Amino acid sequence: MVRYVYDFAEGGRGMAGLLGGKGANLAEMTRMGLPVPPGFIVSTEACRAFLATGAEPEGMSREISAHLSAVEAAAGRRLGHPDDPLLVSVRSGARPSMPGMMETVLDIGLDDASVLGLAEASGNERFAWDSYRRLVQMFGSTVMGVEASLFEEAMAVLKEARDAPDDMHLDARDLAELVEMFKKLIYDATGHDFPQSPAEQLRRAVLAVFRSWNGERARLYRRREHIPDDLGTAVTVQRMVFGNLGPDSGSGVAFTRDPVTGRPGLYGDYLPDAQGEDVVAGVRNTVALTELRRLDPHSYDQLRQYAQALESHYRDLCDIEFTVERGRLWMLQTRVGKRTAEASFTIAAELADEGVLTPDEALTRVSGDELARLMFPRFDTSATGPVLARGVPASPGAAVGAVVFDSATAVRRAATGEKVVLVRHETTPDDLPGMVAAQAVLTSHGGRTSHAAVVARGMGKVCVCGAGELRVHAGTRSFTTLDGIVVEEGTVISVDGTAGAVYPGAAPLVDSAVTRYLETGERSGDLTEAVAGALQQADAVRRLEVRANADTPEDAARARRFGAQGIGLCRTEHMFLGERRKLVEEMILARTDHQRRRALAALLPLQRRDFIGILAAMDGLPVTIRLLDPPLHEFLPDRTGLAVRIATAEARGGLPDPHDVELLEAVSRMHEENPMLGLRGVRLGLVVPGLVAMQVRAVAEAVVERTRAGGTPLAEIMVPLIGCVEELRLERDEVERVLAEVSAETGVPVRCPVGTMIELPRAALTAGRIAEQADFFSFGTNDLTQTTWGFSRDDVEAEFFSAYLDKGIFPASPFERLDREGVGRLVELATAEGRAAHPGLKTGVCGEHGGDPDSLHFFHATGLDYVSCSPFRVPVARLEAGRAALRPPADRVTGAERP
Repeated sequence: MVRYVYDFAEGGRGMAGLLGGKGANLAEMTRMGLPVPPGFIVSTEACRAFLATGAEPEGMSREISAHLSAVEAAAGRRLGHPDDPLLVSVRSGARPSMPGMMETVLDIGLDDASVLGLAEASGNERFAWDSYRRLVQMFGSTVMGVEASLFEEAMAVLKEARDAPDDMHLDARDLAELVEMFKKLIYDATGHDFPQSPAEQLRRAVLAVFRSWNGERARLYRRREHIPDDLGTAVTVQRMVFGNLGPDSGSGVAFTRDPVTGRPGLYGDYLPDAQGEDVVAGVRNTVALTELRRLDPHSYDQLRQYAQALESHYRDLCDIEFTVERGRLWMLQTRVGKRTAEASFTIAAELADEGVLTPDEALTRVSGDELARLMFPRFDTSATGPVLARGVPASPGAAVGAVVFDSATAVRRAATGEKVVLVRHETTPDDLPGMVAAQAVLTSHGGRTSHAAVVARGMGKVCVCGAGELRVHAGTRSFTTLDGIVVEEGTVISVDGTAGAVYPGAAPLVDSAVTRYLETGERSGDLTEAVAGALQQADAVRRLEVRANADTPEDAARARRFGAQGIGLCRTEHMFLGERRKLVEEMILARTDHQRRRALAALLPLQRRDFIGILAAMDGLPVTIRLLDPPLHEFLPDRTGLAVRIATAEARGGLPDPHDVELLEAVSRMHEENPMLGLRGVRLGLVVPGLVAMQVRAVAEAVVERTRAGGTPLAEIMVPLIGCVEELRLERDEVERVLAEVSAETGVPVRCPVGTMIELPRAALTAGRIAEQADFFSFGTNDLTQTTWGFSRDDVEAEFFSAYLDKGIFPASPFERLDREGVGRLVELATAEGRAAHPGLKTGVCGEHGGDPDSLHFFHATGLDYVSCSPFRVPVARLEAGRAALRPPADRVTGAERP
C-alpha cells in the first residue's frame, strides 16, 4: 500500500523529492537536534495522486489522523480542544522553493469555542482573538477563495474607526468584532460558513495546497523558472508556536550571510510580538536582527549558534525562519537561501578559501545566468541627478521603466513592449505576474526578507524595498516623495537595486565592474576576484571549447579579450551591407559574365581586408568563415518602396529613374514566397557563377598576407544549408580549386578545412554520407529549429508562442532553449553518424543556443567539440562548460534548484 505521510523524525534533506524542500529540511533540523516544533509531512506522491484523480488519495486521511495523534500526545493537547487547544500550521513545500504556491495557514484548530479556551490557557485574550482573526482571514482567502483585499479593506475600516495606525493598536474586543466581520465576508462571498470543525479545517487546507500547484501564479513561476509540472508539492503540518504572545515573543528571518553582498555574519529582520507572516508581508516595519540581541540576548546567542551549525552542515548560505515564544527559541524552517548573483560568486569563493568547498564544488554553486546578470550595466551615479527616495537595496542591478501601481497594469503594459516598474506599499503573492513583467520592484515597506525582496532576488529582478520616504497612493495611482514631489503612473524612473536609490527619468548607464574586468583584466574587489577564480576553474575543467560569433575585427578582438578560443561563425553577408550594397546590386543586375566578374572583382579586396583584420585579431585561433547564406534579393531595395517611387514619378508626368525600373524588375524576378527555403546558402554558390570563388579567394589571399606578416592564420570555410552530400562535394571542389590557385600564384601553401553547417533535418539524417566530404560539422540550431518545427521564427514568435508557453506545450521558447527531444535528437544522430563515417570529424554549434546555459549542458553530454556564441556570452559559456564537465549526465536540473 502506498504511504503518503511521514513524521519529521523519519526524513532528511536527501528526501526533498518526496517530502518537498521545506519538509526535508525540517526533518534534517530535527535529526540535528535543533528545537523544531513537531509535525509531519504529506508527501508529493499524495499531491500527484490527487491531481491525477481529483479525489483525496485512499488512506491519506487515516495516515494524517495517526500522525496528528502522535503530535497531540507529545504536546499533551488535542487539536481544537475547547479548554486548551492544540493548533497547527499548514504550509506548502515543493522540492524547489516556489513563490506562487498557496500561502501558509496558521492557527488551524481554532473555532468559536476553542478561542475562549486559548484565551484562558494563555492568559492573553488579545492573543487568542488575534490568532483566530489570522486563521479566518488566511483560511478564507487561501482555502475558500475569498478575495484577499476584502479582508484588508475590512481591517482598514476598523482601524480607521478606532484611530489605530496598525493592527497592534486593536484590542481583544476589536479583534473579536473583526472575526465576525470576516466570517460574514466568507459567507457572503461563498454561501458557506467558516468551518467550525478543526479536522475539517485541516483536511481542506491540505487539499487546497494540492490544488494550488496548478494555480495561475504557480504555473507562471514554473514556466519562468523551467520547473517541471509533474513534481507536485508536499504539505507540512506543524504544531504552532506563537510569536504574538507579547513583548517577550516575536518572529524573524535570518541569513547566515548577507544574501545581497555575500558578506559573512548573521543578517535578517525581527518583529516583536508578531507571527512570521507579518515579517514577510511587511505589514509593519521590522527591526534589524541585532535588536534581538538587546531584547533577548539568550535567544540571540542560541540563534547565532544554530545558524553557524546549519551553515556548517549545509556548507552554504542558509535562510532561517524562527519564532521566539515567551523567551524560548523555535526553528521553523531552513533552506539554502536565495541570493543575488554577486552574493553567489562571493560566497562560493569565500567557502572555497575557507576549505569548506573544493574549487570544483565552488564552481557548481554559481551559474552562467548569474554571471550574465553581473555583466549588465550599472547607473552612472555621477550623472543621475537628485535622488527621489532611498530604501533597502534588496536585489541589485539597474532598471528603468514607467511607474505602474498594480500587477494587472504591469502585465498589460509590458505585453506591448513597454518597460515598467511595479510600485507597491508592499507586495503579496498575488503580485507575482506583475513582478515577472516588471523591470524592477519598488516598495515603501518591508526589508531584505520581505516578500518583494525574496521573490525579486530569486528571479534576478532589481528591487528596492522599505523606501519609507515614499507615500504610495494606489487609489490616485501616484506616489509622493519626502520633498512633496508627486510621481504619477506612467512617469519614467530609474531604480538602483545596488545602492537602494530611486532617480527621476532614465539615468545614464556605465559598464559593470565585472564587464570592466573582462575587458581589461582589472580586478577591483572581492566580486571580480570571485568571478576571475570561477572562470579560471571552469577553464581548467571544461572539455568544450568556446568560440564566438563575430563578423568584424572589433567583435573578434572583444571576443578574444572575453576568453574566446576562436570564431565559430563569421557571417560574410554582414560584410555586404552599407556602402557595399551598391556593388552587390551591380552583381545581381549584371546581364553578362563580364559585368558580373567586374562587380565581384570590386568586392574581392573589401572582403579580403575584412578577413585580414579578423584573422589578425584571432591570430593562432580558428576562424570559421561561412560563405554567403541569405537570398540575394535581401540586398536589394524593398519591392513596395520601389514600386511606389516609380508610380509616383509616372503620376507626376515624369519618367521614373531607369535604375529603379531595373531594380524593380530584378526584385520581382527574384521574389520568393518563402525565401528562407528558397535560393540561398549552398544553392547560391552552385547557381551564381563566380560568387564562391570570389569569397574563397578573399579568404585565401587574407591567409597569405597574414602568413607573410608572421601570423598564424587558421581560416576554416563553412558551406551553409547543405541538404545532400552531392551539394557539398561540388562546392568543396570549387573551394579547393581556388585555394590551389592562390597557393600556386603566391607560393604560400593555403590549407583551409572545409566543412558544413547542419541546419536541415535531411542533412542531419544523412550525416554519415555528408561527413565523407566534410572536415567539420557546425550545427546551425537557429535554422535547424525552424526547419524541424516548421516555424518561421520571424512570423511565429509574436503570434502564438505565448499561448504555447501558457498551455505548457513549450517549457521555454525552442529558439532560446534547445528542443532536446526533436532538434537535440537530430544533433545527437548527426554527431554519432558523422563521426562513425569520419572519425576525425570536428563538431560544434554556432546557433544562439551555444550561449544558453541549459542547452550547453546538452552539447557537452552529446560530445560536441565546441560551442560558439555572441562575444558578450563567451564568459557565460566558459563558466557553464566548466559546470557541465562536473555534472553527472543523468542530473535533472530545474531553474529554481541550486545544484
